[in-house]
Amino acid sequence: MTRHYSTREFFRQMPNALLARYFHARELFHDLDFAAMLESKPEELFTAWLELPDGQRKPMDAEFREIFALSCEKGWCAIRDEAEWHFRDAPESFAAFIQQLSALASHSERAIVTFLDHNPFWKGATLFYRADTLPYWRKRKNLPHQPASVHEDGRRELADSIRNYFHHTEGRGNNCAVEAFRRGGLDYFFAYPEDYSQQSIEWVDGQFDRRPHNPAFEVIYVYSQREGSLDLNFRGSKNVVEPPQAMS
Repeated sequence: MTRHYSTREFFRQMPNALLARYFHARELFHDLDFAAMLESKPEELFTAWLELPDGQRKPMDAEFREIFALSCEKGWCAIRDEAEWHFRDAPESFAAFIQQLSALASHSERAIVTFLDHNPFWKGATLFYRADTLPYWRKRKNLPHQPASVHEDGRRELADSIRNYFHHTEGRGNNCAVEAFRRGGLDYFFAYPEDYSQQSIEWVDGQFDRRPHNPAFEVIYVYSQREGSLDLNFRGSKNVVEPPQAMS
């Protein structure tokens, strides 16, 4: 079932005390009595929110959408997996983290507490969650059981491989960045080649206009050294599933 985001609904799902922590950390709404507001009825907060200038609201709304997305079972799974890597040398700290967040009342609370108190886990968790919700994965098997090159030189070589492929076959991909994350026994590579230039219809400071920009598109590889397999997520030619040399 698709979950629909709205700022008002996000405020309703989050405990007032955690909303207060979020806003007070940004020096906002100190005049609101969060403790006096009825839970799940944040009308006073929503009214104050609408009075903020766009430049303040938009970055926070983007964060709220991420927190909302991870406020579910798959989001909690992604948070746990990323936390386990960060606590890889301190299993007792990982157990304490799981115990602390499991005791909370909902996945919504687990997501926002992770965002507020364990922000180093956040980026990896959001990427894992996105990968978990994508369709159209392709698999290649029978690869050499070699460690993935996750260091900077390996990521740069992978980026060059992807950039050269798209530049020579499709005329895009002039720039590319690659991020690597470890998840259990799997190595995830999130690649962001430069897409064709586009014009988007936008509102900027109250003005409606079309603005040219250079978006990135996404290519995700998931490599299993144990299985000797490579999964690819990319909506396009199946030739991209060929493992670039940087991954061996």
